[in-house]
Amino acid sequence: MAESASGNGEGRSSKRRKRSRRTNPDGTMTLIEHIYEFRRRLGFALLAVVIGGIFGFIWFGTNIGPIPSLGDLVKDPYCAIPPQRRLDSAEGCRLLQTVPFEAFMTQLKVGIAAGAVLLSPAWLYQLWAFIAPGLYSKERKYALTFVGFASVLFATGAVLAYILFPHALQLLMGFGQDAFVTALTADKYISFLLSLLIIFGISFELPLLVVMLNRVGIVKYVQLKKWRRGIVFALFVFAAFATPGSDPFSMLGLAGALTVLFEIAVQMARFHDRKLEKTRGDEGWDKLADDEAAPFDYTPSTVDDEPSTPTASGGRSSTDDVT
Repeated sequence: MAESASGNGEGRSSKRRKRSRRTNPDGTMTLIEHIYEFRRRLGFALLAVVIGGIFGFIWFGTNIGPIPSLGDLVKDPYCAIPPQRRLDSAEGCRLLQTVPFEAFMTQLKVGIAAGAVLLSPAWLYQLWAFIAPGLYSKERKYALTFVGFASVLFATGAVLAYILFPHALQLLMGFGQDAFVTALTADKYISFLLSLLIIFGISFELPLLVVMLNRVGIVKYVQLKKWRRGIVFALFVFAAFATPGSDPFSMLGLAGALTVLFEIAVQMARFHDRKLEKTRGDEGWDKLADDEAAPFDYTPSTVDDEPSTPTASGGRSSTDDVT
């Protein structure tokens, strides 16, 4: 038994050494080791989401110092509707529960969503830790920048959606004058709010996509300049279909924000293309004919010529595992 335990300890310590950047700087692993590593990272990511969900579930009915409870933050846009247009209970403004456990499931749904956002650095790090060993140092830099900007843009879009949501709700609930009274069920109301937050958050990733396509050479500034009017029109059409209820506040807010972000991305593409043209001019590449080879060294290297250890610039050795 002692030998078995000792062997088990050695196996775990060997696996830890293989994952260590000090003993395995190029991240070389077999296919089975990749699968085990993915399972481990996925487990940690799910654990972070569960912990965040528990925190969000508790926060739903509890104030955290000066920060109001999550339930109040979610309910405030509904309570902003004029009292004569909504159905209030004797205790004041409340959402309606029509089936058993609806309140529990709503609190759980909102808690998990809020917890996943608050602990997003934890589960995003697990995703990053799984991908990073297979990237060069330059690729790691670009990927980390992409993840950082993507998170900021998504959060910005969600915040804008939350700001516009009360105005949109009051407009949509204002139809019918005094013939109707609003009594929203918790499930339908929360689903409407979360869908708006997600739509705005994902839509705000558009400029990042444009910049990425420009960086890899798929889209040029001259093309974006030529397509600008058509793309702006398409953004307004997309906003009209994407916003739930198609209310003008959400539509104009989303379309206006996307237009501004798209214009920023276009100007970034303009700056990048100008810098690239200057580099090509300095290197003399712009004077080459279409059928003329670029002045690169095309001499293939042999296995013996390749370094057996990773280079200082972050390159991989010739003995890297294909997986």
